[in-house]
Amino acid sequence: MGVRRSYLSKVEVMHLLGVTVFGMWRLARKYEKFPQPDKQPSSPFNRDNQEPEEVWDATAVYSWAAETAELAHRGAVLRRPVPVSRAAGHWLGYRDTPLGPALDWRTDIGVIRVVHSGDVETASDVASAIAASGNQEGVVTVCALYGDMGLGGPALVAADTAHPAIEYEAGWDKVTAYTGQVMPWWPDALRLPSLIREWKPGAQPSTVETPANDNEKILRQAAANTSFEVTSRAAATDMANGIRNNRSDNTSHEIEIFCKEGYGKTPNQVIPGAVPDVSHHPLPCGEDRKALRAGWLGIAPHTHPDAVAALEVAVGRHPELLPFGAVTEIPVQQGAISDRWTHRLTMCDPTAAHAVLAQEAKVEAFFVDPLTDMPVLRSSGSGNKKVWRFYAPLSLPANGAELASVVLHHTVWATTSDGYVHPAPCTPAEHLWWGDGWGDRPTEAAAVVDQLLADLGATVNLRQHWDAPKGLTALFNEEHHEGTELSRATLLHARMTPPRTR
Repeated sequence: MGVRRSYLSKVEVMHLLGVTVFGMWRLARKYEKFPQPDKQPSSPFNRDNQEPEEVWDATAVYSWAAETAELAHRGAVLRRPVPVSRAAGHWLGYRDTPLGPALDWRTDIGVIRVVHSGDVETASDVASAIAASGNQEGVVTVCALYGDMGLGGPALVAADTAHPAIEYEAGWDKVTAYTGQVMPWWPDALRLPSLIREWKPGAQPSTVETPANDNEKILRQAAANTSFEVTSRAAATDMANGIRNNRSDNTSHEIEIFCKEGYGKTPNQVIPGAVPDVSHHPLPCGEDRKALRAGWLGIAPHTHPDAVAALEVAVGRHPELLPFGAVTEIPVQQGAISDRWTHRLTMCDPTAAHAVLAQEAKVEAFFVDPLTDMPVLRSSGSGNKKVWRFYAPLSLPANGAELASVVLHHTVWATTSDGYVHPAPCTPAEHLWWGDGWGDRPTEAAAVVDQLLADLGATVNLRQHWDAPKGLTALFNEEHHEGTELSRATLLHARMTPPRTR
């Protein structure tokens, strides 16, 4: 979250500060730090204006006024000096707002409402709604969470009901100076209306189970689906447990950061409203990677919607557990090397793997590569140009054959000594390319070819692709034309020959 940007015209600045044209002129000369005007931000609807109007950053003017004795009463409420003599605030209880749960405090300056939400423009939107409804409760300012840590506690964004369109950053310590008491703060995963509604001053933090997010719910539902094999259900459970462990750890870490005791002799006036229940933490996960891969291999060919949803989560969280390499897209082009591959594809009904691969594409037909089991689809790309989209394999069937050559056509293609053509294998997080990378080098392609030269059936490993043979890297760094074929002899020669220094 951040502070909403808004601008004031000269007339609006004069109204805010309660000055005339002469008064505005005087302030600009009397105070060196008086905010300077800026140009009206450009707008596509304002192209005919030759000279943009001068405007002032509303937050800068409002904050400057609060810190200037002469105009403090017209400035941001929570940027004004706090009176030395003031009465302790009184907690008024919980409030529902359309943008999140809130707690109110009555103070010497009026009611301060703290909305426990970090969404953009929350403070301004809530303050605007209060002002528009007549402000019967006497709310003077609305605070929302900035999402960062300030010197005296969690940082806040404030908007005063007198000028709700102007947001500014406020200090937690400034708010607690008015409330006169420690205020609660909830970590993101536990920032629930039900928990905030139950809080009362002096209460100990609630110990609650970290609620499942949408991804965990999807995986738990898949794990309960008896149409999946036991290994697949176990794999879904394992990933769900990992998500829960991460969320519990992150929640505890958030509390450590945002509920610090403070700096120096002044303690922060903040306590956690709730803490995660870690009595069963951590849940078991990630113990047998081989079994997990087998479980996800069983989910990929399913057609149940739970399989699609679970696979979508897995692709974003742990793609290395899935039986697929990088998503690759090439144009449908007659006479290209890819034709030799697409002719062997088998048309099929879509599986969960196809559905995740397709995303929003307009799919014409679904296929599978019978030699690698990789899902493939043909769709209409941008401009209705037909494209092939597929997962690169992680390894190739060898059957005693060896790499005969590679062909460069939108990706790297491998031809084998027994007459087959395959998309070159590639891990999920990488991609295969060639040519001058403006300082980068195509070490991924070089590393894959290096491994295939040694063993056509190798499961490629690109964790240290930058260590690929320098000669191969130099070869792929050249600007080869689409369709260029590099023979096995050429590849072997490059692998053993260091590039020439210039």
